[in-house]
Amino acid sequence: MLSVTSLSKTFPGVRALDGVDFTARAGEVHALIGENGAGKSTLIKVLTGVYRPDPDAGELTYDGAPVSFATPLDAQHAGISTIYQEVNLVPLMSVARNLFLGREPRNRLGLIDFRRMHREADAALRELGVRVDVQRPLRELGVGAQQMVALARAVSVDAKVVIMDEPTSSLEPREVRTLFGVIRMLRERGIAVVYVSHRLDELYEVCDVVTVLRDGKVVHTGNLADLDRLALVSLMLGRPVGDVQDEGLTKFSGEHDAAAEPVLRADELTARHQLHGVSLEVRPGEVVGLGGLLGSGRSETAKAIAGALPTDSGRVLVAGAPVRTGSTPAAIRAGISLLPEDRKAEGIVPGLSVRENIALAALPGLSRFGLVDEARIDRIVDTFVERLRIKTAGPHQKVGELSGGNQQKVLLARWLAMNPKVLLLDEPTRGIDIGAKAEVQKLIDELADDGLGVLLISSDMEELIEGSDRVVVLKDGAVVAELTGDAVTEDRLMRAIAATPAEGKHVE
Repeated sequence: MLSVTSLSKTFPGVRALDGVDFTARAGEVHALIGENGAGKSTLIKVLTGVYRPDPDAGELTYDGAPVSFATPLDAQHAGISTIYQEVNLVPLMSVARNLFLGREPRNRLGLIDFRRMHREADAALRELGVRVDVQRPLRELGVGAQQMVALARAVSVDAKVVIMDEPTSSLEPREVRTLFGVIRMLRERGIAVVYVSHRLDELYEVCDVVTVLRDGKVVHTGNLADLDRLALVSLMLGRPVGDVQDEGLTKFSGEHDAAAEPVLRADELTARHQLHGVSLEVRPGEVVGLGGLLGSGRSETAKAIAGALPTDSGRVLVAGAPVRTGSTPAAIRAGISLLPEDRKAEGIVPGLSVRENIALAALPGLSRFGLVDEARIDRIVDTFVERLRIKTAGPHQKVGELSGGNQQKVLLARWLAMNPKVLLLDEPTRGIDIGAKAEVQKLIDELADDGLGVLLISSDMEELIEGSDRVVVLKDGAVVAELTGDAVTEDRLMRAIAATPAEGKHVE
């Protein structure tokens, strides 16, 4: 249905794709995997008309005929629908307008038929198990619900190819099951599905064929069932199977030596309809996990501590000193740094360079009498690019051109450059590949060993359990349990999440 042959794409200083062959067949779910920077996103953008391949370097064929898409709209009109990892919809518009954007139903006068649009939007979302007021602005929905709107939009058009880029990164388990049902439905209809994910469980559940990219080249294409997981990871990383097997599930090393007195203390944080008396402590050298489902209050707790969410009551202390709540500058001055969940909307500035993004928060401390110390900025940027192994053509490359994993590293570098006392990490490995994930996990361990207090939010159960010294479990904006030591296990965490507030306090 859709294929490329000997495709190459070059950016200044970087060959992103090098002689790539890829074919998506009708009625087949084709996994496209590789580390961040391997070329997955670039290939998707060529397939969908965002990028043009290098001149005389590859041919794109769609439905049996050579094509060249000048814009993403051309690809969409041809029948290629894409769901991106970071929701690319219009936050200020209603849910219904987003679902039908560019193809709104119209009446006999040529005007938008809002009644019909609302009715059909509601029906499309209910089919996916989503019940929301379709007249509400999209921005009022959570990230997971927005992703389901994007999914409904993608499958509601008359598509022959559906490309899904990390579609489950913001979804709850129930929504993931719904998504897998939609994928099977698309396969039965003879639609080609290209599925990009770093979650191996998902790949083996829904995918038929796999193509592995590494450094812009195809290193393997074949039936997924013919590869076991270790062999698949080995192909992605370019390392022997034995080395991968010896390294375990995560790069976390184990328990850390925490100090006696907390560096961060949050007491009875309350925000109307969001948080209900949340209290927790983080000690220097300790990683405290925040467990719970999406919507449990994890991100809201981190934002309240960092001053990004106004609170009705409660207090935050750093090293025993109170911090003015509801003030991000006050939190930063006190030594609190927050790595947000949505790096695109709340983190990176895509139009600025890697250098500018890293130095952004530290600029006030790097200037005197209004003059910026450029040499100090260069030293800081060079240090963190090397320490975090950020793959970039140079410090002046736009950060929006980097892979997701490298964008995440740039954000980490920005906040580490502030020499924080407490680091709040909200889904730090979401949507990044196995190699980059391991590097971030190893870095978290090193930071805790150096005496930094870390609050870790993760939907990855293994990551939360193996990386945390303690886990505070939230449900409906309230603390329902705290697991410590040998009690930090998957079974007890699941029981705490499922328990009522009264039961959760006594999870054993």
